[in-house]
Amino acid sequence: MVYESLLTLLVSLTCGLLLGMALNKVMFLVIVKLLNGTVQFGFDFSFSAVVSTILLFTFIFFVNYLNALRVVHLASPVELLHRSHYGQKEPKSKWLMTLIGIVCLGIGYYISLTTTNPLGAFGMFCIAVLLVMLGTYLLFTAGSITLLQFLKHRKKYYYQTSHFISISGLLYRMKQNAAGLSNICILSTMVLVILSTTCSLWFGIEDSLYRRYPSEFVLTMNDDELTDARLAVVDDILAGEHLSVDKTTYHYLAFTGMLDGSHFATDRSEFSMNQISRIYNLFLVDLKDYNAAMGTNAYLADNEILLYCNRGHYGPDTLDISDYHFIVKEKLDHFIDNGNAAADIATTLFIVVPDQSIIDALYTYQLTAYGENASQIQLYEGFDTQLDDEANLALYDKLTAALGDSEGDIVESRTQSRQSYISLYGGLLFIGIFLSVLFIMATIIIIYYKQITEGMEDRDHYIIMQKVGMDQSMVKKAIHSQILTVFFLPLVVALIHLLFAFPIIKGLLLLFSFSNTTLYLQCALICFVIFALAYTGIYALTSKTYYHIVKMN
Repeated sequence: MVYESLLTLLVSLTCGLLLGMALNKVMFLVIVKLLNGTVQFGFDFSFSAVVSTILLFTFIFFVNYLNALRVVHLASPVELLHRSHYGQKEPKSKWLMTLIGIVCLGIGYYISLTTTNPLGAFGMFCIAVLLVMLGTYLLFTAGSITLLQFLKHRKKYYYQTSHFISISGLLYRMKQNAAGLSNICILSTMVLVILSTTCSLWFGIEDSLYRRYPSEFVLTMNDDELTDARLAVVDDILAGEHLSVDKTTYHYLAFTGMLDGSHFATDRSEFSMNQISRIYNLFLVDLKDYNAAMGTNAYLADNEILLYCNRGHYGPDTLDISDYHFIVKEKLDHFIDNGNAAADIATTLFIVVPDQSIIDALYTYQLTAYGENASQIQLYEGFDTQLDDEANLALYDKLTAALGDSEGDIVESRTQSRQSYISLYGGLLFIGIFLSVLFIMATIIIIYYKQITEGMEDRDHYIIMQKVGMDQSMVKKAIHSQILTVFFLPLVVALIHLLFAFPIIKGLLLLFSFSNTTLYLQCALICFVIFALAYTGIYALTSKTYYHIVKMN
């Protein structure tokens, strides 16, 4: 046993280190390509990393060796020789574990379906994941046995040739393979969730950029006595570049508070993590600026407002802020914002009020509540150019140099921010691919060894079933159908998990300024089809080992 363990360790370390160093270079080239970086030729070798790897795996093999010694020491030689001839006990129904599994899975699905606010999505997602993982394990290990036992006790259904063979066989297969199948299901779900989200973020970079930056250039500055002078500087720079642009300009006030029904409050004592889904942003614009920016001719009475909610739906027909009781005259389906709402994790209510005096009064209201953390009334100016990327970057540098030193003045450019988006989403895609490869490798290993154990057991089952009068074709058909059911059940359940996870994943993607639901669904569908084909290919390749073992008899 000592020599066997040492030989296995030596072969594993040699092959693993060589493949690891080769794949390290491949993965480095992948991430450089994703980030539009420059490829550097050469091969890096880290001696400390190799030593750490050798020590870690030596320790793991040593622990396995000690465990093998323990098993051999405690087991009886006679028992080891005759264990394969012992009959298997029929598994019993486990109703309590099945019920707990159903409850855990149901709560996990419910959390996903009812979590709509991105602020609470991440924390609830972690809870839902743990519940679904526990529910999946319990339903595979206990629920499958309980269901099969239930079908077995239905005499009319059970005592049919095809049902009798399949249910009897599946009872013992699920008893032995349930834990492994639940692991395959969880790993498959992880692959689908990670790949679908990271791929949709990567392919939706331009969509996210245009949501975050509605115009090529976005200028934000405090609305004070120097505003006109700063705008004149911008006009001079554009004139110097011989640019004629259409500008979108308006004044606004944006601040955060708690929304309780139709009442908006700024009481900090109510701000807590368990109330996080009630945190909203208010974005106030007066009617004059709204009509100019949107090209409309809307009219509002003194207590009327126009309202647009950038995520979800605002239900009430009124809104109370401070001493104001507003009536929602119309709920808009679009508004030209400054892009900050797309990047903010809180939902934003865009409010069009009749005149500037209301905004001034609400500025004083939130100044009293928040003090030095209060928001300022600001001016937004956005415009597009017909310049190429290099010229846009040069113009961005000039605008930043002219305005960047003033407190509260922010100059943003879609072109300038594109590389940071590529770096962020490219890094996420790389991590997604890397983790997916690891999970797929784990899935392959589990499936491969399951095929070996299934083959060894079914080799004897073939003989027994033929002795009781079943012909070879019927035996092969029965066992093959059981194998297909066992190995493809995790894939079907993984798809169900992915479908129920969609609402909460949609909320998480909003944290990255991504709201293109159609693109996500397309990426999820393509990822599932590719993974299903790969899963089928893995099954087909490993099944050769299974049939080779079975045919040995």
